[in-house]
Amino acid sequence: GVRKRRLLQELGDQKIPFKGPSNQGFQQLWDSSYSGLVLRRACSLPAELHCRVQAALLTLRKKGCLLRDLVRVRDRDVFTSVSRVLLGEPGHTYRYLDTRLFAIPWHSEDTEFKGQNCCDPGLRAACKALWELNSFFCLDVSQLKEGDRLAQCAKVVQETETKASDEADVESKHSEDSRNSEVGDSESSCSEHSPPRGFTRSAKFNVTLLNYMDPAAMSHLKEEPYYGMGKMAVGWHHDENLISHSPVAVYSYSCHDDKGKCQHMPSKEQRGEGRTVQSGEGSSEKASWRIGLKVAWDIHTPGLMLPLQSGDCYYMRDNLNSTHQHCILAGDAARFSSTHRVAECSTGTLTYIQSRCQEALCNLHADPETGSHSLTTLRPATMQHCEEIHNEVEFEWLRQYWFQGQRYTRFCSWWSKPMEELEKDWKLMETMTMLFLAKVEEEEEEEEEGQVGESRRDMAETLLSALIDRHQQRQTWRDRCHSSLAQTLPPEEAPVDRPFWGVDDPGMPLPFDLADIINRVESLLWR
Repeated sequence: GVRKRRLLQELGDQKIPFKGPSNQGFQQLWDSSYSGLVLRRACSLPAELHCRVQAALLTLRKKGCLLRDLVRVRDRDVFTSVSRVLLGEPGHTYRYLDTRLFAIPWHSEDTEFKGQNCCDPGLRAACKALWELNSFFCLDVSQLKEGDRLAQCAKVVQETETKASDEADVESKHSEDSRNSEVGDSESSCSEHSPPRGFTRSAKFNVTLLNYMDPAAMSHLKEEPYYGMGKMAVGWHHDENLISHSPVAVYSYSCHDDKGKCQHMPSKEQRGEGRTVQSGEGSSEKASWRIGLKVAWDIHTPGLMLPLQSGDCYYMRDNLNSTHQHCILAGDAARFSSTHRVAECSTGTLTYIQSRCQEALCNLHADPETGSHSLTTLRPATMQHCEEIHNEVEFEWLRQYWFQGQRYTRFCSWWSKPMEELEKDWKLMETMTMLFLAKVEEEEEEEEEGQVGESRRDMAETLLSALIDRHQQRQTWRDRCHSSLAQTLPPEEAPVDRPFWGVDDPGMPLPFDLADIINRVESLLWR
């Protein structure tokens, strides 16, 4: 936007300096300006966990679960360059760029999971592997000490060939329970030990956003504009919709083929034969995927560029995500990332929106004998609350869900029943709006001079505000569903304009197009 243009104007043809592992002062810059970043080398994770996670990522791609999102950027629809899917706690969602993603539930062992048969065994196993990785991250992030930057395992790297069997024994113990397969500080990061006494989880990652990027299929990758770091697969950004100061944990997997070969141990060349983070110098630095970091809107602090080998993980701790921005710089091979987050879910869970529906429907009374409906109260404040919930259910849940087509029901049926129930509740709210409208217009007929004029005006203004908002948002969603970009998607991924109904649908209390009703209510206020 404006800030980016100003920054580029200020820089002119110059570039801000940045440092990679091969540059002098790299570690000092990391410590002084990027202390919230922690790198965990691939070799410091259990080998079995690597294999399960990497097989899971390939399974999700093979099943077609990873798809590009049609998101909203500055009032325009654009496709993400990255293909992605959300996994997480049952009923959780994650919202970014005006798009709500609905989590395929990971199949954890520590909670009784309802709906075990919502997806096929292969997908279920893949989801469980990502839950195991999530459990590992939850515990590991909480055990990091102040000052930890690099979880390296040089000792294991040096002794891999001589002690391969011993290492395998340790790793098999690790894999029995990924929640206890944690590694400690940077001095002993490959040794097995129990969580410290008094331990509490400081990070409860509730979702992971899985990304897949293939540079060969991504045409027109943009050059990084400020530092000259190279081609970006994902531009500079902060991760959205997170609990303030919560960490982010990322697993990076570069794959050269779809055969599922486990690539958790880097080659000797990649390792640099026991060197520390400075491995990957020269041309291999460019060939590998890299994360770029910068202090947000700062042209004085040098940027940091960190190469990632397959199986490496990194954590963004403390306030790093809010004070800094990061980008992903493309390597040669295709890459998966599993980005674990503490999503801000106060208004983003199924439980939340179900409770909101109940709040609204408390104001709707059904006659037990006739089944006819009436409103419990006509207080404008109550009606405003109900109409706000009505709009929230329609535009934050139903239309968000159906805009993403059949993608969820194709792989996993978990959301099908809840969305049916939400649509039923929403339809009852349409009835509430109809009753509210009838009451407003009835008051006009019965009104005597000076008696209930003020009350009717308040009711009419409350109703009018909700109807205008609803009418405009419906039009926006209709336009999005029928946009030229949306038309390029295959039928199973194409946006569905739902809920939608015809002019004379007897099952619906009110018309889809609210223009005439808005005019009627406005005319009441003009008198």
